[in-house]
Amino acid sequence: MHGLMALANLSATLHFLEMTDNQEIRAEVRLATTDLRADLGFFTKVLKMRMDSIYPADDPSVAVFSGHGLRVRLQTEGGAGHLAILTDDPDFANGDKALTSPGGTTVTVDALNPPIIMPETDHAFVVRRLADQAPWVIGRAGMHYRDLIPSRLGGSIIASHIRIPDGGPVPDMVHFHRVGFQLIYCYRGWVDVVYEDQGEPIRLTAGDCFIQPPEIRHRVLFASDNIEVIEIGVPAEHVTTIDHAMELPNGVVNPEREFQGQKFVHHKAEEAEWQGFRLKGFKSRDTLIAKNTRDVAGVHVVRPNGDVAGWAAHDSDIHFTFVMDGTMTLEGEDRDPHRLKAGDAFVTPPSMLTRYSDVSNDLELLEGSLPGAFRTWVGEPE
Repeated sequence: MHGLMALANLSATLHFLEMTDNQEIRAEVRLATTDLRADLGFFTKVLKMRMDSIYPADDPSVAVFSGHGLRVRLQTEGGAGHLAILTDDPDFANGDKALTSPGGTTVTVDALNPPIIMPETDHAFVVRRLADQAPWVIGRAGMHYRDLIPSRLGGSIIASHIRIPDGGPVPDMVHFHRVGFQLIYCYRGWVDVVYEDQGEPIRLTAGDCFIQPPEIRHRVLFASDNIEVIEIGVPAEHVTTIDHAMELPNGVVNPEREFQGQKFVHHKAEEAEWQGFRLKGFKSRDTLIAKNTRDVAGVHVVRPNGDVAGWAAHDSDIHFTFVMDGTMTLEGEDRDPHRLKAGDAFVTPPSMLTRYSDVSNDLELLEGSLPGAFRTWVGEPE
């Protein structure tokens, strides 16, 4: 995008001018005008586009403009249309955000790079069971997606269980995400991914995870059969943009580079140390994501340590857990207990007392929190 996009919700149509194999292919948006002569000045002086052609000479009915990455044809036939100008220049069109051309085209001026809006979290106690048979949806690059938090907590987070049943090359393109935080945890199998400024492709194996800092370019290359990953993204709705210009690997190795304050992290399970955990009865390995995101988020892998678990609450804004292996009972204050097993997920809201009981020896949990640092306290339900 170079500043100008057309919104095709009115009568604008794309017209493709396909010529011979040795010539260029163009696309243009066609908009109707009721006053072509007056629109000539509006499109050139106000919208700062270049007029490329006009005809017929004696009584013009068509004018073609180009600019901001778009070709526009104004013609005296058809209904009015709408254009959106995307720019971060506060003085564009004298600062006006909504305009109408003399010929009837409506124009809105929006931010080219709008800031990421973090919706206020709609706190809730959520339990999502694999046995509920939530549908797998085919998404980007042919991957299968299962939604782990259908409510999205008011749009604050998306957590997905993603699988690729048939391994091999992945039909992906170099792309990036406009996010506040994004985690990729390899649950089963392995996947090869290449990242901007991180050198040659990296293999992510079961138990490992990546943090994909905001707008880092990357491409999924190759996956094993039945690869499964857990992906967490904040906010829930975020834009994925294809970068047609960058080729990866890009010949640069700079692991200390920060992308909007966050570093790329490749956490390897085989190199991690198990330590004490915030909850009695458990131990964890810290993925160091809190450190490398400046406490935007934290991620731990959790196992029982043999002690009896107690009741506890937290003040984390978002607290998500995925059951990777084993079984447990999730008890919540004033809630019916939930028996959980591998593939299940849950969210506990701030200040709600919960307890993980009847845990199997092979229980393994993936815990994600936003922010990375938060308080936990013990208590007993009244």
